[in-house]
Amino acid sequence: MQMSPRQPWWRDLSMPAIVAGFITVLVGFASSAVIVFQAAQAVGANQAEIASWMWALGLGMGVTCIGLSLRYRVPVVTAWSTPGAAMLVVGTSGVPLPEAIGAFLLAAVLGMLVGFSGLFARLMQRVPMALAAGMLAGVLLRFGLDVFLAMNTALGMALAMFAVWLAGRRLFPRYAVIATLLTGIVVAAVQGRLQWQGVQLQLAHPVWTPPALSWAAVAGIALPLFVVTMASQNIPGVAVLRASGYDAPVSPVIGWIGVVNTLLAPFGAYALNLAAITAAICMGRDAHEDPARRYTAAMAAGAFYVLIGLFGATVAAVFAAFPKELVACVAGIALFGTIGNSLATALAAERDREAALVTFLVTASGVSLAGIGSAFWGLLAGVACLLVLRPRA
Repeated sequence: MQMSPRQPWWRDLSMPAIVAGFITVLVGFASSAVIVFQAAQAVGANQAEIASWMWALGLGMGVTCIGLSLRYRVPVVTAWSTPGAAMLVVGTSGVPLPEAIGAFLLAAVLGMLVGFSGLFARLMQRVPMALAAGMLAGVLLRFGLDVFLAMNTALGMALAMFAVWLAGRRLFPRYAVIATLLTGIVVAAVQGRLQWQGVQLQLAHPVWTPPALSWAAVAGIALPLFVVTMASQNIPGVAVLRASGYDAPVSPVIGWIGVVNTLLAPFGAYALNLAAITAAICMGRDAHEDPARRYTAAMAAGAFYVLIGLFGATVAAVFAAFPKELVACVAGIALFGTIGNSLATALAAERDREAALVTFLVTASGVSLAGIGSAFWGLLAGVACLLVLRPRA
């Protein structure tokens, strides 16, 4: 694909590109911010630290979207790792926040190294996709189940949200999750379950957490987070770029994302990566008729991400005001597609099916041994099965 001539970027900017950038951020944020909020709580972050997470993630996504899109003149859209956040919710096993931050830092450094060294594609080929998908499906299973478990305590809200999502998938699939979230908010407001007392418009303040490391954090958080982010986020992100006709230099893109992630990890940027589904919004005809000018849509998305990051304290307070059933429902519904795709990928190849199934079951069990979460043990069990059932000649 021909890139836009090296003229000032503002000459390529258009209102459709700005709107596409806004929709990209709205869809991505509304569908998964609740999971990030849960992840921060799972590792013991307080309200100020959660706001710092939002600040770091928003700033990181904004800087990488703007910088990389402007540098290569292709729509490079980045995001936080939603599966990575989900893994933190179920797999931290009581790891304290400083050790979790150390694990984020290690995972970011690994991402930077495999990016700049060119090992990204080769390294991912060493992890069978069936096992990576099985591990991801096991991590996310709890979120899908929580949608229906919420009906035990909030039947009306959960049913209304599920019904709106189902109708939205048929009538307006791009906005189905947003409509689901809005439905939950309306129902919670009618029932008087929203706690707005602590919500104020205020800027976020970064909170530095000194990183520490332990074997439990390395094996239970850093390595699974690295594998999940690379296999389930960056690979699909590259595929979307290629499918849209853009030939961005993958190695430096992954490397620079790793650099920004490394710098912001102590403030709560647990994992940054290429976006896939939301990135497609910036790469379609609605962003610009000229494919060579669609990079400005990704830059616009970056600007909106920075704005969200600056008001991270307000964002954190808003989600703290929601009832837990609302958070559980919107998080699980937002992950339905990922759970289904992961299961389909895990079980697609017959020769790897049993190993992938073991990976899925061990991960979904939530088993924790030696202080290490189930994601690691699931992947290890799957590899062991693979070696026994499909030994090398």
